[in-house]
Amino acid sequence: MSGTALAATVAERRPLPKPDSPKVPGRKSRPHSAPEFPGCRAVPMTLAEYDSHPEDDTKIEYFDSAAGIAWMVCDGPSFDHERPASKLAELAYRIAELRGSRVECGGSGQLRLVDAEGRRVRAMHPDQVVFLYPEEARQEESRYVTVGRDTYPDVVLEVDDTTDVRRAKLGHYEEWGFPEVWVDVPDRYGAPRTSGPPSGLRIYLLTGGKYALSATSRAFPGWRATEIHRALNERAMSAGTLRALERVAQALAERAGTGPDDDPILGRQRAAARTEGYARGQAEGVARGRTESRAATARAILGSRRVPVSPEFPSAEVRAALDAASEAAVVSAAFAASSEADFLTRLRGAEPTWN
Repeated sequence: MSGTALAATVAERRPLPKPDSPKVPGRKSRPHSAPEFPGCRAVPMTLAEYDSHPEDDTKIEYFDSAAGIAWMVCDGPSFDHERPASKLAELAYRIAELRGSRVECGGSGQLRLVDAEGRRVRAMHPDQVVFLYPEEARQEESRYVTVGRDTYPDVVLEVDDTTDVRRAKLGHYEEWGFPEVWVDVPDRYGAPRTSGPPSGLRIYLLTGGKYALSATSRAFPGWRATEIHRALNERAMSAGTLRALERVAQALAERAGTGPDDDPILGRQRAAARTEGYARGQAEGVARGRTESRAATARAILGSRRVPVSPEFPSAEVRAALDAASEAAVVSAAFAASSEADFLTRLRGAEPTWN
């Protein structure tokens, strides 16, 4: 659709609202009743005003400079809405550690479509974006991703707590060619959902220019929608989520030929653990060999003196005493003992002199 035609369509479907109650300083707005952006209100806004809109102010879902409208979320931020977006960043970074190469999460940064002259701007604000290969990504402007010029994020997350991106926003993602969009309807803790779709996560994969629902992610191979939804909404990371992260990270690592040893922090920790384990193993091996040698000496002396010992000699108690005593004490106790029990008693009472 041409820019002129699209502007006419926008103007026809989304007329400027009549002034009502103030929502933005110096502006009037009202809830937008058209079905395209439920849960949003239409606010008159110029491109200059949009560019200077504070990031910590009311979230903008969609902006069209030709129509001169920003569709802004009616409700303020809530834990139900913010939790999945922040959890996705946490999960992605865990996967990055196990894969051995970093990922980048861009939060609710702008995704812009600009015309050839750079005058008309359409923009959307997702809840989270994930770049799995940020070193390879091309992005000329750090504040936003420009459609048709910059590298697209591998995954875009939309959280439908009070909104419904399927009505229009998803169509724009499809038109602009974003490869994978996740739409999560969060779980509500302590309060049942009374309207809108049920909680859960839907994965939309771009195939042949159209979105198709999928049970698993393409960007995160093998990560199932049910697993992702659980991970985004659980308060504490479960064992099932950890297993899923390990499985997905391993699949990504096999693609890239990397692993946890390539992560700058995890790699150092693993190397230190291996060094410590090797040293401990050597020490344990030396101690084990020393104990076996002392046990053989005691068995030989006791046998030469016809002192009976059990087939299990040395028992765990005798081993502990052999470890603590000196070699001279072992020999002395073996020559003086009248029984296996007497040997243990004498060995325990000996003062170690050298090892």
